[in-house]
Amino acid sequence: MTPWWRERGLWIAIALSYSVAGVGGALTELGPWYYALQQPAWKPPDLWFGPIWTTIFTLAALSGWWAWKAATSAAQRRWVALLFSLNALLNIGWSALFFTFKRPDWALVEWGALWLSVVLLLVGLRRVSLRAAWLNLPYLVWVSVAGLLNHANVKLNGPF
Repeated sequence: MTPWWRERGLWIAIALSYSVAGVGGALTELGPWYYALQQPAWKPPDLWFGPIWTTIFTLAALSGWWAWKAATSAAQRRWVALLFSLNALLNIGWSALFFTFKRPDWALVEWGALWLSVVLLLVGLRRVSLRAAWLNLPYLVWVSVAGLLNHANVKLNGPF
């Protein structure tokens, strides 16, 4: 059995996951526009977002690696790649809409598709690896909180 640190697929999954995080992070500018937004009283401190997202992207990498290893056919591997690719595009898209285009209202609409893509990861990966599927549960919880926060931003600051 190969030790985990020698698993090439794990390092590829981490690189892909952190690349998505990096692109989303590059699109996230916490400048004057963001700080001028009225925020709900329950919003977590900004310092929490980095560690939370790092944890989520690490779990996503592990999920992708386990699902890839557990896949028994090329079709299942394509399914795993499709699920994660769709989610990555929607994750990056949300950051672009909210922070780059400064359109929380558009981001809220796109958030629905992002949330569904996380549900699809949970449900779709179950066929391949139950462990891989469950690793995305914190992601679903956090994206749900982010959607409520996004909605609050639209209500408190709109129209955009």
